[in-house]
Amino acid sequence: MQVITQVNELRETMQALRCRGKSIGFVPTMGALHEGHLQLLRASANDNDITVCSIFVNPTQFNNPEDYNLYPRTLDADIALLQATGCNYIFAPTPEAIYPQQNMLQFSFGKLETVMEGEHRPGHFNGVATIVGKFFNIVQPHKAYFGQKDLQQVAIVRQLILGLGFDIELVCYPTVRETDGLAMSSRNKRLNADQRKIAVSLHDALELARKQLVQVPLPAIKEAVAEYLRDKPEVALEYFEIADPLTLQPLTTITDVQEAALCIAAHVGPVRLIDNLVVNLSEV
Repeated sequence: MQVITQVNELRETMQALRCRGKSIGFVPTMGALHEGHLQLLRASANDNDITVCSIFVNPTQFNNPEDYNLYPRTLDADIALLQATGCNYIFAPTPEAIYPQQNMLQFSFGKLETVMEGEHRPGHFNGVATIVGKFFNIVQPHKAYFGQKDLQQVAIVRQLILGLGFDIELVCYPTVRETDGLAMSSRNKRLNADQRKIAVSLHDALELARKQLVQVPLPAIKEAVAEYLRDKPEVALEYFEIADPLTLQPLTTITDVQEAALCIAAHVGPVRLIDNLVVNLSEV
């Protein structure tokens, strides 16, 4: 496994591998790796000749400077974890290498970026599209791997691939959870012991909504989730939405749909967490 920090070195290495007919899988991360990331890396190693993992805390997707500064950075531990995944190359550039000048790019994803994460984190998806587009251009992978926990991000990347004509297959894997149901996230490292215990209430709220989905009107489900979380210590609900899994637009009824995405964001203490469940309505 090789660690590369320079853009040109990685670009030339990948071009040489493609010329040799090697298939390339790519897993973009911001580090502080956990089992969710490792699942994606093992899948890429199984599917492709070469696997590349980027570790880069991208400044342009943070609308809160404090959140950017506090994001966990654990490069040495991440490298150790990657040894056993089949990863061939780690791309760990500096911000200056990726953004040699002020970023002026502007993407528009229409209604997809006006709801949920887009509504509450203005500019976030422009930063996501910018960095993913840059990495796709540098790595030129055949397949790119993302986790369902970032469901709206997956939808944004899907549109980026279609809109810019990248010859890349997008692969999405289910959310990996702790034994109590909490979605694995790099941000969990910032929770203290008490906050960690209460953080599972986000998943519990999603399960509450799932059980009511075909029996209770959607507005009543939303109120039930809000009520459930209202008295949880240190939990501040930001949004709970029942949406179309592909467009992420809010649903007003589930009569004519086969799946519904239950999406939630909340602060647990100072840490903002997100989670979702995609529900097959025929199985509820």
